[in-house]
Amino acid sequence: MRIFWRCLVLCCLLVSISTAAFAASVYEEGDWGEEVTQVQAKLAALGYAAGSADGEFGSMTTAAVKAFQKDRGLEADGVVGPATYRALLGRDIPPVSRDGATAVRKVIQTAMRFVGVPYVFGGNTPDGFDCSGFTRYVFARGGVGLPRMADEQYGLGHPVSKAQLRPGDLVFFTTYADGASHVGIYLGEGRFISATSSRGVAIDRIADGYWGPRYIGARRV
Repeated sequence: MRIFWRCLVLCCLLVSISTAAFAASVYEEGDWGEEVTQVQAKLAALGYAAGSADGEFGSMTTAAVKAFQKDRGLEADGVVGPATYRALLGRDIPPVSRDGATAVRKVIQTAMRFVGVPYVFGGNTPDGFDCSGFTRYVFARGGVGLPRMADEQYGLGHPVSKAQLRPGDLVFFTTYADGASHVGIYLGEGRFISATSSRGVAIDRIADGYWGPRYIGARRV
């Protein structure tokens, strides 16, 4: 009986720790979803420039959150945690999904660590990447396996229109060969990150003079 009660107490303790950790959710740059849309809409209603309420937590939303936090005497870190969420929306923050938003955040955070890494044809390590080697490496860190070549990656998941792009989507371009010969990772607000032959891993805009005419589509995996 004593062992039973010890196990029961231990289980309750573990559940309380797990619940507390799960409740300590935050929304930050790189996240997306309906809750982000509500945050953006409320910020806009209060006069803060958060951009369009599209559910995509980008740099404009971060700046608006910081401004709101500063005005309310909160830590101005641009992260919507429990205190900021309650001050903004008047209710407790719901748990952030551990699937989509968290996985996307990890992919983007990993990708951003490698800005400036040189381009190496056939490269698939932090010593040097080519475009598909980069996306494959980054997604693997997030627990998602991708095939090696850009055209193979283009066959994964399901197509996404340019208007429906979300952070973490794979974006494809025709460069040195017909079809999908270059791939990058969408960051939001029209930007993507990829391993370029001229500058290594770099951030560009989909609609700029070089990439715009070469864009052929996106996939969500």
